[in-house]
Amino acid sequence: MEDEYFIASDLKRVLQAEGVEVVGPVGRLADALAIVERERVDVALLDVNLGSAMSFPVAERLQALGVPFLFLTGYDAWTLPEPLRNVPLLAKPFDSDAVIAAVHALCGMEEVR
Repeated sequence: MEDEYFIASDLKRVLQAEGVEVVGPVGRLADALAIVERERVDVALLDVNLGSAMSFPVAERLQALGVPFLFLTGYDAWTLPEPLRNVPLLAKPFDSDAVIAAVHALCGMEEVR
């Protein structure tokens, strides 16, 4: 979930190159919630600030479903709501290697290179 087109496009390209099936990207809260409800989601990457909304409702739903996720954000963890402060956070700007490593960690896999 990322509202910046170029960041979302780059993330999708990098993840697909690693063999990840990407559902999305989406930049709107309602679209993300719909995907979480209708698709099988194994792991999610969420930008915190989506311009006109925050991604917290999606994060809370993912937590309820037991789906691992992380925040991709420029915000510090202490700015997140208390129930979400233990969620992994990858600070912007980030590089593709960090994203790949984070996805592997969320999936409980060690990256093999």
